[in-house]
Amino acid sequence: MLSTEHSSREAHGGERRIKAARFPARKTLEEFDFSFQRSVKKTLISHLGQLDFLAGRENVVLLGPPGTGKTHMAIALGIRACLAGQRVAFRTATEWVALLAAAQRQGRLDDELARLQRIALLIVDEVGYIPFDPQAANLMFMLVSRRYERASMIVTSNKPFSGWGEIFGDDVVAAAMIDRLVHHAEIVALKGDSYRLRDRDLARPPAARTLEST
Repeated sequence: MLSTEHSSREAHGGERRIKAARFPARKTLEEFDFSFQRSVKKTLISHLGQLDFLAGRENVVLLGPPGTGKTHMAIALGIRACLAGQRVAFRTATEWVALLAAAQRQGRLDDELARLQRIALLIVDEVGYIPFDPQAANLMFMLVSRRYERASMIVTSNKPFSGWGEIFGDDVVAAAMIDRLVHHAEIVALKGDSYRLRDRDLARPPAARTLEST
């Protein structure tokens, strides 16, 4: 009876943490299609799913073109962490910048960074889809720097590290950010076509529409 009650409390706690994390969808590692995405080893992802990187306050960086599974993996690892009793927060890169910019305007940026530092895992999705202005780049750098060797991050990007200077508009800021992210990190490079477009033949033009004469 006590064991059942304890398991029930743990399950409810995990669900609360999943809801609080604000994932855009619910994904699991078991659902990931390794038969389509062959550029990454299943053993590596299974190892990440053991969450040792959280205990070591290390990062995971997922790089690859759109549709190759980066966000799926990030969400799945985040949900694993929630179910393991860890607090997680998920946002896109632009959403994190907006959150920090609002805190800065209200004069509580340091307090916000301190609050976020108490969350075991932050997930920063879609770095590179929208370029950052200098203020946004500095805010993202502050977030990464504040968590360096203190708490974990998962970062996804459609750009290789060589393109991050363009994203952040400053090669020096980009290099400093990358240095802190990858010093203690597992870097996963995904390749191939978009899973979302797997059933579409993009090389074939759409059929022409004809009008019958009356």
